[in-house]
Amino acid sequence: MAAASGSCASMEEFLNQCQQSGDAAYSALRLLLDRLEDPSTRTDARIFLSELHKRFESKEASDRCLQTYHFQIQDIFLEQYEGFQKRKKLTMMVIPSIFMPEDWSFTFYEGLNRHPDSIFKDKTVAELGCGNGWISIAIAEKWSPSKVYGLDINPRAIKISWINLYLNALDEKGQPIYDGEKKTLLDRVEFYESDLLSYCRDNQIELERIVGCIPQILNPNPDAMSKLITENASEEFLHSLSNYCALQGFVEDQFGLGLIARAVEEGISVLKSMGIMIFNMGGRPGQAVCKRLFERRGLRLNKLWQTKVLQAADTDISALVEIEKNSPHRFEFFMGLVGDQPICARTAWAYAKAGGRISHALSVFSCQLRQPNQVKSIFEFLRNGFDDISSSLDLYFEDDSVADEKIPFLAYLANVLKELSFFPYEPPAGSRRFRSLISRFMRTYHHVPITADNVVVFPSRTVAIESALRLLSPRLAIVDEQLSRHLPRQWLTSLNIEKTESGKDFEEVITVIEAPRQSDLLVELIKKLEPEVVVTGMAQFESVTSSSFEHLLDVTREIGCRLFLDVSDHFELSSLPSSNGVFKYLAGNALPPHAAIVCGLLKNQVYSDLEVAFVISEEAAMFKSLCKTVELLQGNTSIISQYYYGCLFHELLAFQLADRHPPAQRNGAKKKASEANGFSNPTINVLDNAELAVIESEESPLVHMDVDQSFLPITTPVKASIFESFARQNITEPETDVTHGIRQLISNSYGFPSAANTEVIYADCAVALFSKLVLCCVQEGGTLCFPTGSNGNYSSAAKFLNAKIAIIPTNQEVGYKLTEKTLAASLETIKKPWVYISGPTINPTGLIYSNEEINKLLSVCAKFGARVILDTSFSGAEFNSKGSDSWNVGPTLEKLSSADSGFCVSLLGGLFSKMLTGGINFGFLLINQASLLETFHSFEGLSKPHSTIKYTVKKLLDLREQKREDLLSAISEQTEIVGSRYKQLKQTLETCGWEVLEAQAGVSILAKPTAYLGKTMKVNNQEIKLIDSSIREVMLKSTGLCINSPSWTGIPGYCRFTMALEDGEFKRALHCISKFKKLFELN
Repeated sequence: MAAASGSCASMEEFLNQCQQSGDAAYSALRLLLDRLEDPSTRTDARIFLSELHKRFESKEASDRCLQTYHFQIQDIFLEQYEGFQKRKKLTMMVIPSIFMPEDWSFTFYEGLNRHPDSIFKDKTVAELGCGNGWISIAIAEKWSPSKVYGLDINPRAIKISWINLYLNALDEKGQPIYDGEKKTLLDRVEFYESDLLSYCRDNQIELERIVGCIPQILNPNPDAMSKLITENASEEFLHSLSNYCALQGFVEDQFGLGLIARAVEEGISVLKSMGIMIFNMGGRPGQAVCKRLFERRGLRLNKLWQTKVLQAADTDISALVEIEKNSPHRFEFFMGLVGDQPICARTAWAYAKAGGRISHALSVFSCQLRQPNQVKSIFEFLRNGFDDISSSLDLYFEDDSVADEKIPFLAYLANVLKELSFFPYEPPAGSRRFRSLISRFMRTYHHVPITADNVVVFPSRTVAIESALRLLSPRLAIVDEQLSRHLPRQWLTSLNIEKTESGKDFEEVITVIEAPRQSDLLVELIKKLEPEVVVTGMAQFESVTSSSFEHLLDVTREIGCRLFLDVSDHFELSSLPSSNGVFKYLAGNALPPHAAIVCGLLKNQVYSDLEVAFVISEEAAMFKSLCKTVELLQGNTSIISQYYYGCLFHELLAFQLADRHPPAQRNGAKKKASEANGFSNPTINVLDNAELAVIESEESPLVHMDVDQSFLPITTPVKASIFESFARQNITEPETDVTHGIRQLISNSYGFPSAANTEVIYADCAVALFSKLVLCCVQEGGTLCFPTGSNGNYSSAAKFLNAKIAIIPTNQEVGYKLTEKTLAASLETIKKPWVYISGPTINPTGLIYSNEEINKLLSVCAKFGARVILDTSFSGAEFNSKGSDSWNVGPTLEKLSSADSGFCVSLLGGLFSKMLTGGINFGFLLINQASLLETFHSFEGLSKPHSTIKYTVKKLLDLREQKREDLLSAISEQTEIVGSRYKQLKQTLETCGWEVLEAQAGVSILAKPTAYLGKTMKVNNQEIKLIDSSIREVMLKSTGLCINSPSWTGIPGYCRFTMALEDGEFKRALHCISKFKKLFELN
């Protein structure tokens, strides 16, 4: 009796405390939880709960208890969903400051039960927004998961959940209830205060199942959501956490689904590969909006359950009314539970205000990652400072084949952008990795034993074919009519097909005869015309066997003709490629020296205009010559495009076992009946004398201070723009139209006029545009005038294209700049001059033309009717330009517009130096003279930037125009890096005996090896005299540092060093310079 009496006394004390207020009731329950957690008082505390439950067992008593004592104990009936103990109910406690079980959660539990019983068995589960914990406990009761983590941001909810766990894990006498595995609910369930999945993320807990029933309406009082969440906060505020959410920074915020969106993305980060997420979704925004939230994040969706529920009376939907006011979107409500005609939020709000009951659809969605590892990689990248672009991400594809291609690429790109601080140097012939993937694909799928050193990469098939023809300069070429459409117009209209007795003049126009694709007709043409080059594809029916290909090989070999066979139409990026007669032949026979294979990659599932091409040649001389040709005329192929197709090749090779059988023995090439057409002597001389990329081995990487690329850290805005360009779907044409931004850029930077008659032409890089301008010069019979101290690659390209070249002398006193006097003196003796001017930043000297200087030079050019190529592509990184005024050439050009009709200025540019956008290939050209435009367009085959590149560039130009702080500060920071590098490099060079030319801008400087010139040095047991023509070779062989020699700069004695290297590489470069001095001293 004494015990009973004591129990009653403690019961009354407990209830008296609870009666005071909700906060007091919570304090009393906290003390009760302390007793439950203490094993020595746990039994008595559970018995106390049993007596408390009996005291308020009826529904009326339970409701009265909530009103009077600020808590409630109620039974939740599971009915047919009983657990392993066949319990049909759970006994649960609630308090006013937490979410109370209602239709929402009951519907959610019904949805969970639509899954098979195995869904939670032995799984690690988390419930978001667990409230009083009843669903977490019900999951553990019914399905025996290994662990359930009940998570809620409301600290009071967690305390009550623990009480409910003890209430159901122990019987009325306080004894544990064991299941068939000898475990209790206390072994299977834990509750933690957590903002969504932060607890799991912080504790590296991987989950197999995530379930959630969380708020989906924005708080009408946004300021309320900024309060600090503690257990001592007001009841009203804590309860609002279960009804409302704050803005989360997601595009779904506009529908009140921002919190769900954040939960999904956090879930992706902690979910195991085959994990499942299940969410309760109110249908207010509309079913399509709800589905898209999941699908655009790469989740497959399954609707488990749907019903209608009454809108909670205590939930204010005015925030949804406000959204409708400011957007075209309409939410979906219904009048009562039986109405089937949706009404908008404003109508629903008015109806509810008038006393009506409104309802909305409620669905339970189950979702699973379609490509788990890749999607996880994508979101991991976005979490590292790229949250702003998550709204652009769209991983939903109706066609699985599109998803299977694009999602792995996005994951690869995300990893590249996350892991790489800069895009590394890649040979102009193509990324070594990409060429290796092509060769591996050919070996694995077609048993053709080629290597990366047989593959040259081009921006497009058209560029590859034109480059090969320019390299070989044939008198006559026969080209498949389907491949000739983008070749220069002059080639297709020339009628010069007769052979000359003394051979051909290498400056003559190539004559291209179009031929049908049918092999018997083509062979007849070849025999009759005896061309020096044949470029052809094959009809589908002829490509299945090798006989047509062998016949072509034999015929072209007999007459000494080069053959380029295009296999683009029959090359399949597939794990089951169709039979291909050409590859069957090459599997057993070496590709003859006179033949090469051309393949344009266009058959991807996503981008119809994303192209890369490659040429296969097993002749070393042809391989090397093609490598040099692509470098001179194109610079290099977009690395992003190589990444894209490289990813496709990698995916196809990833699940293939290495060939366990040795490759079949191949027959050697048949002996040539006639010497194949070779390279013209002038072409060979240009290629041999041009200082182009040094072929390096993977084992002995070189330090490149000889390339016009930036290897500085890729800025965050650039990374974000690149990734967003691929993450987006259905990009509209205005979103890739960069013309306005380019016009603004050149107007603001140089004052260059861009009226309506000025056309802006785009290409993958400025080098390709320059090459076309050189061809225009040749076509017009002009002479291309380079100042002494110009870009060596440009002058070599002009020589390769057979341009007449004149060198305008410059002198050291003015930093090797052009002056009015020297320019005028030179132009007096030149007919039809084309003047090349690099500025404001002069490449490679790093000096700057002032506004006054450039306007005077333009006036001189106008006087002589010169065409001017104004190359701004190396301008922008001005680290020491104090006293230099900005350009404003507009007034001068307007004044000179009435000058000699031949005078015009074409502005060439890119973003390389202006924004230091390493890795983005993009060039532009402005031409405002009709006749020059017509000539330029006659040289087709220009490789245009892909839509993703244009989207990236437009994004960056828009950020620049908006003066976005992150972009401007990143550009400023990189300019400071270049300035610091200049000082370090200058100091090191001068310390080591070099005479450095002062620079103001750009990424390169010139220096003269004064201490070494004329002396000898022993390298690899060979004595070499250090002169202009040998300094580069000696530096390379002795230290591994690549620089440009005086032959490249055109200034006697002065070598070129570029500075935009990755930090570690720059330090290596400084070490190489110091090492060179030490080696010299040891000689």
